[in-house]
Amino acid sequence: MPRNALLLVSRLLLAALFVPSGFQALTNIAGTTSYFAGLGLPLPTLAAWGTGLFELIAGLLILVGFQTRIVALLLAAFSIAAGFIGHYGQGADDATLAFLHQQMLMKDIAVAGGFLALAMAGAGAWSADGRGFGLGAEVT
Repeated sequence: MPRNALLLVSRLLLAALFVPSGFQALTNIAGTTSYFAGLGLPLPTLAAWGTGLFELIAGLLILVGFQTRIVALLLAAFSIAAGFIGHYGQGADDATLAFLHQQMLMKDIAVAGGFLALAMAGAGAWSADGRGFGLGAEVT
C-alpha cells in the first residue's frame, strides 16, 4: 500500500478515537465533569471543557492533516497523561475493573506510540499539510 494511503488511514483511525470522545465530552459536560471530579481533579468543570475541546479540535486537525507533527506530539503527551491520571491504579477493589483499567492504560500508551510515529512521518501528501492530495507533493 502506498505511503500516503497508509498515513491517511493512520490519521483516520487515530482521529476516530478523539473526535467522538471530544464531542461526547462536550455534549455531556455534566457527566464528564462528574468523572473528573471522581478522579479528584481540581476544577473538574474546567478540566471537562478543556479536555473535550482539546480532543475534538486536535482530533479534527489530525483528521485533515493540519499541523500534524505538532498536534501528534501534543496528543501523544495527552494520551500518556490521560492514561495515568484516568487508569493507573484504578479499580483495585474489583479484579475485573482493575484489569479493564490496566488494559485502557496500555491502550493509551499504544495510542501515544502511534502519535509519535505520525509525528515523525508527517501527514503525507493527502493532507492539509501536504496540500497536494497526491498531485506531486510528497511531504516528509
